[in-house]
Amino acid sequence: MLWKKPLGELRRALLRGELTPAELIESYYERFNRTEDKIKAFITPLYEQALEQARKLKEPRGKLWGIPVAVKDNILTEGYRTTCASKILENFVAPYDATVVKRIKDEGALIVGKTNLDEFAMGSSTEHSAFFPTRNPWDLERVPGGSSGGSAAAVAALSAPLALGSDTGGSIRQPAAFCGVIGIKPTYGRVSRYGLVAFASSLDQIGVFGRRTEEVALLLEVISGKDERDSTSADEPVPRWSESFSRVPEKLRLGVVKEATELGIQKEVLEVFNEFLKALEKEGHELVEVSLPALKYAVPTYYIVAPSEASSNLARYDGVRYGYRSKEYRDVWEMYAKTRAEGFGPEVKRRIMLGTFALSAGYYDAYYLKAQKVRRLIADEFEEAFKRVDALVTPTAPTLPFKLGERLDDPIKMYMSDVLTVPASLAGLPAVSVPAGWVNGLPVGVQFIGRRWDEELLLQLSYLWEQLSRHYEKVPLEG
Repeated sequence: MLWKKPLGELRRALLRGELTPAELIESYYERFNRTEDKIKAFITPLYEQALEQARKLKEPRGKLWGIPVAVKDNILTEGYRTTCASKILENFVAPYDATVVKRIKDEGALIVGKTNLDEFAMGSSTEHSAFFPTRNPWDLERVPGGSSGGSAAAVAALSAPLALGSDTGGSIRQPAAFCGVIGIKPTYGRVSRYGLVAFASSLDQIGVFGRRTEEVALLLEVISGKDERDSTSADEPVPRWSESFSRVPEKLRLGVVKEATELGIQKEVLEVFNEFLKALEKEGHELVEVSLPALKYAVPTYYIVAPSEASSNLARYDGVRYGYRSKEYRDVWEMYAKTRAEGFGPEVKRRIMLGTFALSAGYYDAYYLKAQKVRRLIADEFEEAFKRVDALVTPTAPTLPFKLGERLDDPIKMYMSDVLTVPASLAGLPAVSVPAGWVNGLPVGVQFIGRRWDEELLLQLSYLWEQLSRHYEKVPLEG
């Protein structure tokens, strides 16, 4: 069973000619066929197309030559559907590749499918997909997190070794925690957003899921860097993160965020977190309590800023140029209204209304402007904290993976799933979630937050923990 082997080992076998790309794809395809009916991670599986491409590959070329990668279905892939898990884009075929997709293809990667998500990446459970919910591979009655739940579940179940996701307020890190895999959101501007369907443009960032840190580092390395087609992508050098693990610092000062343990954290999550901290201390790292008082305002701030940007970004879905159009209408205004009413799901409509209200005349200063000021305050507090410590550490999610349907009727409870991931997003900081432990067979994640552009240290911390915990050895759905 090739899919069970470390990706680094498989990659070396490919480059030495001991394994063909077609054999590798076939193995993951077999795993997909055994698990997909249970978890429903993919909206559009592309294994057969990937296998066809793999058979044509002859000479090794590129860092990801012959490696299967799953792609979240809000990232454009030329010639294939990109639905954003929404009825309004159900039959939309992307006319070009997103920059990240072009970059992984240029390095020889093979795309094995488009993964499920909460509609337009708005959600924390992947239950808001217009097509079907995705299930957690560790417990099929529970959610995989969201919005990148399909990507996280595919990597956890090993129907794909690596996946791309997007993170606006925690959409990579929270599902990574719920599915027991590594998920990294890079610094805002590190990775091009060209070809990522916009939710909240000042927050959206593409990142990576994987089971081992070296694999995550390699994929992040490939997709990072300046892109002239995205004015928000930064001209920062991209270090060779995949080669940085021989120089992991022996002693670090890590800030334990006081407020992060006071925000309604489930007892079992807190117990795993405390054991995690003890293990870091035992390794010789110094733990320092850090206070970020504005943290408690992060969720309300986020749920003004993100919906405001969403209401603007989603105005383009009007039934005129592309996507779904209502069948019956009397004039153009009715066509707009009925198309949007029929095409968008309830969570997307809720956020459009929230955002439109926050931006409306008479309310802009009271809501949006104030939220932007609080956002600045949160960023300043992080900056101050980093004068004392090398990185910050918090639980990733306040609870264990919750049951399907448990929070669907309570939007506020659902929004609080992001209480620990939203702050780093508002500040544009890089953050990684690593599997820290298990409670009754369910994974618990811990999050490291770093300084801007310091993905290297976060990856090194992930690697350090991986050597201690060997979390990647656990595989769900083995029976």
